[in-house]
Amino acid sequence: MTKKQLVLIGGGHAHMMLLAHIENFVARGTEVTVIQPSPCHYYSGMGAGMLGNTYGIDDIRFQTQKVVEKQGGSFVLDRVIRIDPHNKEVICRQNNRKINYDVLSCNAGSYVPDNLFSDCRSNDIYPVKPIEGLARAREQILCRGKAHPLRVVIVGGGPSAMELAGNIHQLANSEQLAEVAITIIAGHAVLPHAPRRVRLLVERSLRRRGVNILTSSRVKKIEEGLLKLTSGKTIPADMIFAAIGVRPSNIFIESGLPIGPDGGLRVNKYLQSIAHKSIFGGGDCIYFAACPLDKVGVYAVRQNPVLLHNVMAALVEKPLKEFYPRGTYLLIYNLGDGYGVLQKWSLTLGGRLPFLLKDYIDRKFMRTYQALEQ
Repeated sequence: MTKKQLVLIGGGHAHMMLLAHIENFVARGTEVTVIQPSPCHYYSGMGAGMLGNTYGIDDIRFQTQKVVEKQGGSFVLDRVIRIDPHNKEVICRQNNRKINYDVLSCNAGSYVPDNLFSDCRSNDIYPVKPIEGLARAREQILCRGKAHPLRVVIVGGGPSAMELAGNIHQLANSEQLAEVAITIIAGHAVLPHAPRRVRLLVERSLRRRGVNILTSSRVKKIEEGLLKLTSGKTIPADMIFAAIGVRPSNIFIESGLPIGPDGGLRVNKYLQSIAHKSIFGGGDCIYFAACPLDKVGVYAVRQNPVLLHNVMAALVEKPLKEFYPRGTYLLIYNLGDGYGVLQKWSLTLGGRLPFLLKDYIDRKFMRTYQALEQ
């Protein structure tokens, strides 16, 4: 009897419970293959903190390959470029390798679009994703900032841009770097979708520490060491961070699968492709047709038990469970220097307590899944 083939694209937040139960799938006679371009998964919620030296690189990564192989699964170090749903194949970048599946689950994540930076060949541009790239940025700040004054510019007005700015300040301050000037080019406004009090607390904290925040202007063009703005201003920069929002992986567009307006895999209430019953997905790479979701990790975490159940059910042809996003969620910004901003319902709080709460939640989350490596 031929064994069923379960293939997982990516080992991110939404696949954590699937990864934790690979041994169970194998024991039931299913061959499990996990495909990922890195042997580790890096937790984006702690990326800015890693840049600021609150965390080391080992604190924020989960050794996917080790966990998969330890439980009897197969790990493929590669990047998926396309899915062929009719032949039930996943096509990888290296030599167009094809991997067959009976059930496929996608947690392919998201990326920072580079159209704004495509004409600039500088090595001094650092997208906020992939997260491991921030480790290289940290080393560059430390190396160059000790030698001479450093001008850092962050392009973007969302949460990632604010967290980067605060944690770069923390890094420079804690390492006693000579002079690191930080500028945010926020576009229309700082945190345009956040409540007014959250915006005020975040902006006040950053400005108090000397971060220059420019609003009502966008980047028009980037040349070597220089950003030209729509306002007519030019901003010199030694290092540029791109925090201009993320888009779902383009795998689904390339595959001709039904997608949402953002390019994410369009899934139904079972986190299942609306066109192909053997394909599931979660996290940033999907478009939940019933109720479009914010690109925040809490939804990926909530999708875990549903994906685990439905992938198992699809393999044995049993009923699926519905995913209910539930209500609002806790949101905490780590702005560096031990300062955080918390928001949930009508509650907004700024100070050290929100930072400590976020630190506790993040460390606990990582400990839970890093325990699988042992």
